[in-house]
This record gives sequence, structure tokens and C-alpha cells, in this order.
Amino acid sequence: MLLLPKEGDSSLLSQNEKTKITTLLSPPCDWDRRGYHVTKKVVSRCDICLLQEVKDLQGKATKALLGRLNRYSTRYDDQYHYKYVASGGLGRTPEDQEQYVYLYRNETVELTDRYQYADKKEGGVDAFSRDPFVVRFQAKETVIGDFALIPLHTTASDAIKEIDKLYDVFEEIKRKWNTEKVMFLGAFNAGCGHMTRQDKANIRLFSNPGFFWLIGDKVDTTVGDHTSCAYDRIVVHGQPFLKAIKPYSARVFNIAKEYKLSKEMVLEVSDHFPVEVELKTKSSGQLQAQVQPLLLIAVSVITYVLHILPSTSVL
Repeated sequence: MLLLPKEGDSSLLSQNEKTKITTLLSPPCDWDRRGYHVTKKVVSRCDICLLQEVKDLQGKATKALLGRLNRYSTRYDDQYHYKYVASGGLGRTPEDQEQYVYLYRNETVELTDRYQYADKKEGGVDAFSRDPFVVRFQAKETVIGDFALIPLHTTASDAIKEIDKLYDVFEEIKRKWNTEKVMFLGAFNAGCGHMTRQDKANIRLFSNPGFFWLIGDKVDTTVGDHTSCAYDRIVVHGQPFLKAIKPYSARVFNIAKEYKLSKEMVLEVSDHFPVEVELKTKSSGQLQAQVQPLLLIAVSVITYVLHILPSTSVL
């Protein structure tokens, strides 16, 4: 989840100056208006926002958030309008149905395709607890131009198997859409005891060449004082995609520091910080430009957002 920048923040640049993308999970059941406000501010920083762990099959809460977001953008003269695309319910049991939801700026990116990956269930066992809902975007002002996003929210105990299985999703997307410009993003649980150095030999996104992990193993994406784990990751495939990214831009977006919030306040929204990376635009290489145009992609984990939003919210 991402927050709106302070006055003077470059994320408030015009469409020709900057584009962004983000990912979210949903907030706790006692989530209040402050948590909702934080979510709205976070999303408004980005051109694409992926929400995870959403439980809103009728779409009422998502539409309520979208309406508030568009009113918020209009109020601050951003001149951006958001749309969304969502997966169906995903999970191994009826009680464990979650969705991937993408919010995106209509003025800066175009949704060109979508695909719900179907687990092959080798040996009758699901590889994924929540099959990836893959989308393809066209961002004409960026260097990379056209790219696919493959999300993943793993079950911690199955993290190694699920992350490795992303390679099969990549191969299928490569055949289906004839592209290798792919970014993987989400709450991988790829840290601490869930993924060790020895485990990497069993993960093809590590062992096979051409995959670049932009958030390192020593980065702490968690909010709490008693954990320091790189659970949330962004991975890209291929040198062209890597070269289309602003160097050293992959980072944790620390909500507490950026918005002067206490850890307790942040934990009301999420127990993970967002992680983000910036993509270059075609004009960002111009040396005379005072501010380089960029496209920001961010991943964030929030635990149960849209599930608790009232369907009668005033927009």
C-alpha cells in the first residue's frame, strides 16, 4: 500500500513526468477511517496498484475505494482517474477466498490483457494457495513500454514451492503473450525462516539466469520491532527490463517516517511496509531535465482492507 507524498514530493508530477505502480494487501478488522485514509493516500501515489488479500467478490468496497480515490485526485488537481480490474475469489477452501485487485491510472497506463493462471495440480496437489492473476499493461511513455505483472501472495509454509512455481507461470505467459518483459511482485514470504540461502537452489527464479531480485535479502519489509525480514519482493526478467529501471530505486517505502506515524498507527494499516521501484520514461535520459520522469512500481502488504469497508460508504 502506498501513501500520498508530502508537498513538493516528485510523485505529484504530471503525467509526462512520472508514472507509478503499487501493490496492497488488506487491513485488520478493526481498521478505522485513519487506516482507510492512509490507503487512499498510498494508492494515489501510483499509476498501478496491486491489492492482495482482498475479500470483496461483489466489488462494492473496491468501487467505494475507487470513488474516493478519484475524488481525492480531483481535489488535488492531479487530473488522474483510476480504474480497476480484479480476479475472482482464489483459495483452497470456500473460507479462504481472496482476490488480486489492480487499481491503475487511466491517463498513464492501458490495460491490454489479463489472464487467470490455472494451477496444473501436479500429483493432485495445488502448487499455489492463490493462483496468480496476471495482467499486461502498456505505458507508452516508459522505456520498457509493454510489460506483464505476475502477483503472488504465498502461504508462508509453502513459500519455497510457490515461488519456484512462478517460473512455470512465466513460461506460460511467454508463450501466450509472446513477451519476456515480466515483473513478479507481492508478499512472497521470502525471508527469515521461510526462505534460507540454501533454499535458493530449489527456486528457479534464483537458479536460472536472467531473473533480477530488486529487493535484497537483508532488506526489512516488516513494521514490527521484533522482525527483520525481506518478505515482500520485486523481481524482473531480462536485461532490457533491468535497464529500464532507475538504478537503486528499489526500496522500502517507510510509512512511519514519511508520514510521521507511530509504529502502532502503522500497524493499524499493515504489518508490512510497501516496497517500490521506479521505471524510466523515454524522456528521463535528457540531461537538461531538472526532474527525471519515472514510473514507480510499488508492492505493499496490508492485512484485510476492502473486506471491512462498508458498502454504503459516502464517496
